[in-house]
Amino acid sequence: MSFSGIFSTLMLLGALQGFIMSGLLFFARKRPARDRLLAILILLIALACLNLHIFESSWVNGFPLLRFLLNFVPLVVVMPVGPLLYFYVKSTLDQTFRVNKTQRPHFYSTIIDIIPQLVALIYVGGVLAGLLRSHPEPWGIFIDTYNIYADIPRWLSMTIYVYLSYRYISVTQINNEKHLRWIKQFLQIFLVFQMIWFIYLVPYVIPRFTDKLLNMVDWYPVYIPLVILIYYLGIKGYMMTAEEETVAPKAVPSPAPIPDTIITEAVPLLLKAMEQDQLYLNPELNLSLVAQHIGLAPKTISAVLNQHLQKSFNEFINEYRVAAFKQKIAASQQEQYTIMSLALESGFNSLPTFQRAFRNNTGMSPREYMNNQNKIA
Repeated sequence: MSFSGIFSTLMLLGALQGFIMSGLLFFARKRPARDRLLAILILLIALACLNLHIFESSWVNGFPLLRFLLNFVPLVVVMPVGPLLYFYVKSTLDQTFRVNKTQRPHFYSTIIDIIPQLVALIYVGGVLAGLLRSHPEPWGIFIDTYNIYADIPRWLSMTIYVYLSYRYISVTQINNEKHLRWIKQFLQIFLVFQMIWFIYLVPYVIPRFTDKLLNMVDWYPVYIPLVILIYYLGIKGYMMTAEEETVAPKAVPSPAPIPDTIITEAVPLLLKAMEQDQLYLNPELNLSLVAQHIGLAPKTISAVLNQHLQKSFNEFINEYRVAAFKQKIAASQQEQYTIMSLALESGFNSLPTFQRAFRNNTGMSPREYMNNQNKIA
């Protein structure tokens, strides 16, 4: 078997594996909603591999009708991959996230992928209706040229959504370390693929190099990593949920209720430590330091915060720091200070920590909040 034959077989095996894994992820019962997003993502990659197998194989030539019909079936649908990737990251790290109507605009760019099929339909429909003459050459040249340059917005789209996914991780408080490790691996793989694709794309979109590149290496450098992506994402993504299902959660005993006398004593001390003594301005503040300051055991403080105020220690402290930041914004001329400097003055020890806390507390980024304040002023 020639190398091109091996390559074509590899594409077929990758496509079949993708169809199997996407089916398992999408239709299996009791699997989280995020798996359906991953299933669609893998399916789109598998369809692209199937398209290349068909393009590289000679067996389709024995079925003229099938080859004709394939001109109207979009198998290379890349524009939704970026949004699916981003929403998969969000749904993995935030179990409450769901794709709804507000996310639909992210998928409008799919029109870029189906223009060649629309052009083919217009041509055939025009010929059958007697509106166009049967001369396919200019239409075919347009489709071939379009397919070359359509890869530019496709690459840009995926790159932008990989960036948005990394940005989401950096500004969101994430408690599940196992999911976070998986998502970081997931994004690193796509980042490597984007780099490979970019190296291939630069000479590919330059007309005088396009044919030379295809004659020399064809699509091997891009599509072999796609097959690896299918196997890795499918198996690893499936196993992630399978491991969660097999590990039975340990029963956590309910904490004993705190006596009212302890609450009556602890709450005023905590409020005084924050509002009068302003301990939250210390960027190194922790539970032990607060316990030393007010003379109560760390366990007692933690229990009062969790059971009575329904907050973690960090949430309690960061509320005061975010409020201090807001006061500084209102009291100062914003253009004279950076967000970083104001965050440090409010007790935060790093910009990412501040951004996560601010978004969790207000539902918006610090910059959005400042812009809103400017509009009000």
